[in-house]
Amino acid sequence: MPEITLIEGIRQAMDEELARDERVFIVGEDVGRRGGVFRATQGLYEKYGPERVIDSPLAELSIVGVGIGAALYGMRPICEIQFADFIHPAFNQIVNEAAKMCYRSNGEWTAPMVIRAPYGGGIGGGLYHSQSVEAFFAHVPGLKVVVPSNPYDAKGLLKAAVRDPNPVLYLEPKKGYRLIRGAVPEDEEVLVPIGKARVSREGRDLSLFAYGMMHHYSLQAAQQVAAEGIEVEVVDLRTLNPLDRETVLGSVRKTGKALIVYEDNLTGGYGAEIAALLAEQAFTDLDAPVRRLAGPDVPAVPYSRPLQDWFMPNAEKIAAAIRELDAY
Repeated sequence: MPEITLIEGIRQAMDEELARDERVFIVGEDVGRRGGVFRATQGLYEKYGPERVIDSPLAELSIVGVGIGAALYGMRPICEIQFADFIHPAFNQIVNEAAKMCYRSNGEWTAPMVIRAPYGGGIGGGLYHSQSVEAFFAHVPGLKVVVPSNPYDAKGLLKAAVRDPNPVLYLEPKKGYRLIRGAVPEDEEVLVPIGKARVSREGRDLSLFAYGMMHHYSLQAAQQVAAEGIEVEVVDLRTLNPLDRETVLGSVRKTGKALIVYEDNLTGGYGAEIAALLAEQAFTDLDAPVRRLAGPDVPAVPYSRPLQDWFMPNAEKIAAAIRELDAY
């Protein structure tokens, strides 16, 4: 199988869904002739035209609002938010409209739409181009939240999201766009079910839960400590809402220890939900306190490269946390 990058997997998914279903269209800032600020939609405007790859005004509220209206009338919009940092003007549309549409109408109306948003730090983007927003939205019933960590899942999860009858927030770890490569088959359709985690590395000593770019670093850390005799089971959550509780609990019941890694601020981050689940349903299986490794509680990722490195979890920090937890 040929290897492609994460962003190529995303582009292939959109290309295939545009070709498969004439109801699918893309709307967002600079997604047309320019192909998006990260070139995720490169070539799609030329292939499908301006009525299906639509350049929007600089108005995230309107991008999502247009998507909701189109979805209610049978279309399948893919709304691109240029950076997750800019998604907040659309918060009301996502939380109070898209996520509640099916519930408020007793199932008569649904909003089958995808909201794509590059998230996370590590690219020198500073305060307004590095934020992790998943915890805000994973809290919302009616909204699915997925985060791919490799090209295969990036393609398969996005295709599944486009076909889902409910709104899906699809968060893309932008640092991994061209850094992460992986094999994706060319001669078969790639679909990854929403709501299923994946054990990406088997282990016996502790369970490590991560998603997006942090899953990539977690695998590197697990490889480091394996040389020291510590066997880490790495679980790629892939879907934050709905969470695959069965896989999470099953892993901890096997290993007895849990480390949760995410790059958002520690307090109130998504890892707290995993920790609560383990405390409530796997307490007697634990041989050590649940450990979180996350970003510090400062307002945002700094511009300064040394301070950015201080903020961001990486393979070395994860390996150090693994050693501490293993020794408990």
